[in-house]
Formats: sequence, C-alpha cells, structure tokens
Amino acid sequence: MKRTFEVEPWNVVTHTFKNDSENKRLQESMTSLGNGYMGMRGFFEEDYSGDTLPGIYLGGVWFPDKTRVGWWKNGYPEYFGKVVNAVNFIKMNFMINGAKLDLATDQISDFELNLDMKQSLLTRSFVVTKGDAKVSFTFERFLSVAQQELSVQRVTVKNVGSTDAKITVDSAIDADVSNEDANYDERFWEVLNTSQSDDSGYVISKTKENPFGTPRFTVGMEMRHHTDFETAKTSQPSEKEVVNEFTADLKAGETRQIEKRVIVVTSRDYDTDNELTSAMTKLSDQVSGSSYDDLFGAHAKVWADRWEKSDVQIDGDNESQQGIRFNLFELFSTYYGEDARLNIGPKGFTGEKYGGATYWDTEAFAVPVYLGITDPEVTRNLLMYRYKQLDGAYHNAKQQGLDGALFPMVTFDGIECHNEWEITFEEIHRNGDIAFAIFNYTRYTGDTSYVLNEGAKVLTEISRFWADRVHFSERNQKYMIHGVTGPDEYENNVDNNWYTNILAQWTLKYTLEILDQVSPKRAEDLAVSDDEKKKWQDIVDWMYLPYDKDLNIFVQHDGFLDKDIQPVSSLSEEKDLPLNQKWSWDKILRSPYIKQGDVLQGIWDFIDDFTPEQKKANFDFYEPLTVHESSLSASIHSVLAADLHYEDKAVELYERTARLDLDNYNNDTVDGLHVTAMTGGWIAVVQGFAGMRVNDDKLHFAPFLPKKWDRYSFRQVFRDRVIEVNVDKSGASFKLIDGEPITIDVDGKDVELTK
Repeated sequence: MKRTFEVEPWNVVTHTFKNDSENKRLQESMTSLGNGYMGMRGFFEEDYSGDTLPGIYLGGVWFPDKTRVGWWKNGYPEYFGKVVNAVNFIKMNFMINGAKLDLATDQISDFELNLDMKQSLLTRSFVVTKGDAKVSFTFERFLSVAQQELSVQRVTVKNVGSTDAKITVDSAIDADVSNEDANYDERFWEVLNTSQSDDSGYVISKTKENPFGTPRFTVGMEMRHHTDFETAKTSQPSEKEVVNEFTADLKAGETRQIEKRVIVVTSRDYDTDNELTSAMTKLSDQVSGSSYDDLFGAHAKVWADRWEKSDVQIDGDNESQQGIRFNLFELFSTYYGEDARLNIGPKGFTGEKYGGATYWDTEAFAVPVYLGITDPEVTRNLLMYRYKQLDGAYHNAKQQGLDGALFPMVTFDGIECHNEWEITFEEIHRNGDIAFAIFNYTRYTGDTSYVLNEGAKVLTEISRFWADRVHFSERNQKYMIHGVTGPDEYENNVDNNWYTNILAQWTLKYTLEILDQVSPKRAEDLAVSDDEKKKWQDIVDWMYLPYDKDLNIFVQHDGFLDKDIQPVSSLSEEKDLPLNQKWSWDKILRSPYIKQGDVLQGIWDFIDDFTPEQKKANFDFYEPLTVHESSLSASIHSVLAADLHYEDKAVELYERTARLDLDNYNNDTVDGLHVTAMTGGWIAVVQGFAGMRVNDDKLHFAPFLPKKWDRYSFRQVFRDRVIEVNVDKSGASFKLIDGEPITIDVDGKDVELTK
C-alpha cells in the first residue's frame, strides 16, 4: 500500500512533484483522462527527459502484433492484438529565454497536480526558475464528453520574476511515437498527409500493413490555436510532425494564454480518407467559434448529469468517498455505452498492459454496475458486442477442435488474440460468464427481447461448446471437464474446477429453459435437435461438482485439498508478498494460495441459491487463503463478508477495492489503472452494505451502516425507475425519484414507493 495523492472528496491532487521513475508513472496513471472515444495518461504536454510513459489511445483502434513465444503450440493465435499508442496531439514545448522547459532538470516550486473528478479537468501548475527568469505555468486539459472528437488544452503563462522573459511555444502533432509493449519494438504509424498554416495544422496517419488481414486504421488530427501570443512560424522537423510556433515577450507581472483545440477522427466512422479529412475540418470549424468557457461548460454539464444519476455519497470517511468517486470517474471515462462497437479494456485508456482488449471482466464485473447506474441500452450494447462477434467465437472453438462457440479471453474483433496458453485456452469459464451476463440483464431489466432473439443464439452456441468440451467418466458415472484454469490464475491446467463446472451446468440448464420460450421461427433458426436437448439435460443431471462433506465446502478443483493448506497470515509481508513479484511461478502453482475468488466467485454469482451455512463454510475456508492479487478479487469478497455479517472484513475489502489504485495496493499501478476492477466499489456498497438483490422480479435490500461511516446514499436505476437509497445511524430510507410506483423488499418486508 502506497499513497501518493492527498485525500479530497472530489479531487485527486498532490503538491509534491515525484521526479523518479516509479512515482512519476504512478502520477501519470492516476491522472488519466478519457471520454469513451479516446483517452490519455497524465503525462506532460512538454518533453520530459526523465522516465515517463506517454500514452494516448483511441477507442477501437488497434494493431495485430505478431505473437512472440518461445515454443509454438498448435492453436496459438497468430497475433497478440493491442491498442496502438496514438499520434501525440497534446505536445507543447516551451522555451524561456531560449532554454527549454524540462521538469526533470529544472528548479521548480509551488507544484500542484489536480484531477477534478466532478468536471473531468486535469490541471497542473508550478513556478520555474531558469537563470534570471521566474515564470508561472498553469496547464489545463479536458477531453470533451459533449463533442467526443474534441481535445482542449489551455496554458496560462505569467512572468512572476523581476526581469523580462521571452516565452516561445512549439505546439505540435507528432506521429513519431511507439508502444512500450510492442513485441518487436516496431512503430505502428505511417504518415499519409500533413498540412500547416500559421496557427493550425493537421496530420493524417495510418496504421502500418499487417500480414493477418485485419483492418488498418486511418486517423486524422487537426489542431487550431486561440492565443494572445504572437505567431512566429510553422515548421516540420520531420515528415511525421507538424509544429506551430508562438512567441511572447513578457514583462514582469504580465500574463499570456494559449489554447489548443484538436479534433480527432478515425476511419471507424468514415469510409474514405477524403471523407475523413473533410469531416475533421468541418468539426474544427464548428468548435472554432466557441469560447473555452462554452466548450468546457457543455462538457461539465454532461458530467453533472452522470453524477446526478450515479454518485455514491459517503459521510464520515473521506478516503472511502474519494475512492468510490475515483472508481466511477475512471469507469465512465472509459465507457458510457455511446458506441456499441466498443467494450471495456482492463486498463481502459490508462496504459498498454493487457493490450487494451476486451476480457471476461466486462460480463462478470462491469455489467452489474452499468445495469444499476445507466439506461438498459448501455448494457444491451455490451451484450450485442458479443453477439456480433459470434463468427470469431466459432473460429476459436474450431481452432481447439470443438463444436459451438468459444468466446475469446482477449479480443478486439472476436478472434482470440492472447498468447498465454493457460489463459487463452484453459480459462474457458468466460463462456459461462457471458451466458450469466445475459441472464443478469434479463433478470434485472425484465426485458426478454434480447434473450429470446440474439441471446438465444449466443446461449445455444455456448451450450454446444460445453456439450463437446465435457467428457463422461465411466468410473465415476459423471460428466467432467479437465485441463482448465479457473478464475484463480495461480492454478493452471487443473481438472474439474468447481466454478467452471457449475457454470457449464447452469448454462446448459438456462439455455434449455430459454429454448422453451423462443418463437417457433427462432427455434427453427437455432435448429437444436431433440437429441441435443437430451444430451444437454443429461449433462445437467450428471455434472461432477467437487465437494467435501467433512468441511462442507465445494472443492476448488480435484487435488486442491491435498496441498499444504496454510493461511496467508503465515506468510511474511516483506519476503513473500505480493507472490507474483516475490515467488517463482512453480512455487505459486504448488501453493494453496488463491489469486482471486474462484469458488467464492460462483457463490457470489448465485448468492441466493446457497444456504447461510454453505456460504459461511466456503468463505471461512477460502478467504484466508486468498492473496487478492487480482484487482477483481476484493469486491466480491466484500459482498460475501457483508452477507455473512462480517462487517469489519467487508469494510476492509471495500477499502481495498475502492482505493486499489489510489493506494497502489498491488504495486502495479505504474502500468495503468485497473479500470474494470473499478466496478468493485459500487458492487461492494450496493450489493454488500445495502444488500441489494433481484429475485422474482423484485428489488430487495438488507442495508447496514459501517461503524466508521456516518451515512451513505446512492441512486439506482431499476426497470424505468430511479430509486434513492439513504442509510444513516437512524436506519434506511428509500425514495422514488422517477418512474411509476414500485414495491420493493426491505429486510423481508414490502415497502411501496411513490413519487
């Protein structure tokens, strides 16, 4: 645990500049911005000679980097898809009396770095002394959510010294960028065209050729400036960069300002380069007549509307308050459902790790949150994303010699593009997680239009995969699934992972139920034979689910109880933890230590299907063995702890999930934020402390107030209603903010809500 920012309810702010590799990158990660269309790390506008990870990323723009492994195995994907570090359009270098500004070497004071989460505005300010000159700089930037193609920067420069200072600004668009995680150190951009005038310029670039037939992406970026600096000259230092230069002679006490607006467009939205260029110029024209205040005001209003619907308020604990707002801010900065072609990468727009692709995190962790805080269409778009990639899922199953559809562990286009065998082809539980997300959406919204149409197709093809992937053990007279990796990635190539088996069983059962409800036309299209249905039912009836009657627990997988079972508390914080940074992989695999919920993940999914005794026995056994070294782990454990009335443990794990990156719990935030895990704070509060469940078409609550809090409240979207929940020391109250009257269950009693 390491805290580098101050605790403020609406701000991530520090007054200490960290001029070293680890802390500088932490600051960049934690001040990332995004608007769903594009995003960037909080790296500096100006060149910085110290260690830094500049990164700008565009939604849906990626490259198939050739897979690099030491030993090729049949079935490996040919490429590892990854988000491309985009052309640097925020670049602005400053000279003071001919000397270049560089915070890695300059003498500075009065430093502040401030991410305003309420309005999504990043501000950086400092005073720099260079020779006889003393100059104050204030940098502001935002990525507009009102006009998603728009980036806005404003820099205010004030001479706070006693002598005159000449300031030169070189504002650029630079395509000479690289990805830190490129397998072969290649660069991915080719410049097609550039243009410049005195105060504007553009670069049209395209991802380079690839041998795999995946689409190339063309990107256009046009910058225009509003300033009281004097225009000096334009230059093109290389074929990959355009530069506008501005100068000002500042007398003592004088202030000047320069504003840079950039429009970013991609070939995802335009069929030809000519159409793309024309649209880029048209959008630039549209915003050029607006003031900074108008542009920022429109952007801030959208954020205000989002917070009105989704803010979780916590009184009495500013650390918890800041944590959950940071979670929701970065989640919304990554995805708010405007583009059904996009999904949610584990790092969002904050770094290159995991390639920026789609994982199972979306269905398992993001869907429950978006259901509760956005319109149903947002979650439906996430489900449609998978449906539209069925062809890729067929390909993935075929690669393994199996029927049906295997949805990818990692993807941009439906084709599996991850190069770790134990993750890519053994962690097949993600097929069941996608099926569960369909059920979750249907149960929560009451909308059956998806599950009886596109969803039925997805469920059918997943079921065909499971029916081919299981095998029948004659010795045990049970269906089994061997050679898998469950959610606990510290266990590879195991047999009969309980979570995988129960999801396979449940998916087949649920699919059979849905097939009984689809229209005759849809049933004809799905063409599920009576023999198939009979086989699926047989698997449901005779699936092997490991269980130990003495401990009354579901066994994580065959052989797990033969390990040397010792709790995490027996390990040394200094010598052993985190395991993934202190131990060899061999030692981890042989240990009993669990990366994240595995059996407990399944109990969380089906939390009301288990008795209190079963939940207690499994939690008491598995949680002490869990190191929580997956960012996805703490939230579900917090919910289960709350369900069991383990209040202190529930709060401890809430704090871990809500402040995972703010406090760098797992010592890995330098790579970027854990965006899909930022669902965890909301899940822990709403499903844990407030006890929210949906059963039999009714919303249920069983709230309690953590002892260290004075109050918490949140709003929840449910079936065309908005409900406000308030919990304080006097109890819980519920208010219908919008929609028709509704009856909810609170602690086993019906409560009718009217406006």
